[in-house]
Amino acid sequence: MHREAYLGTLTYDSTLSADFDDRTLAHLQIVIGAKLRRNEAFYFSWKDDESIGDGRSVIWLHPTIPISFKFFGGRQPSINRAWIDELMLLANTPNGLHLVPEPEAGGMDGE
Repeated sequence: MHREAYLGTLTYDSTLSADFDDRTLAHLQIVIGAKLRRNEAFYFSWKDDESIGDGRSVIWLHPTIPISFKFFGGRQPSINRAWIDELMLLANTPNGLHLVPEPEAGGMDGE
């Protein structure tokens, strides 16, 4: 993992919250924001933490459903363009967006 990992929270429809490290959450925000800005609905799934059963969660993201991103740290993580591109490709598939490991290659923007 790059630098120290802080846990941020994605909140969906004020009823479901999921924790992701701030770096991952920043990349998710960019991809989810781009899709919703274009009025595109899609699935987003992730592996649950062992503390809540080690299963999998899936949500249907739609522009009319409120979603928020709460970051633990105060600084914007650097962005890996290659990871954004890969996540965006996944979001455009029938199975929807899901997390994959961050690729090493790809330009880093930001701090």
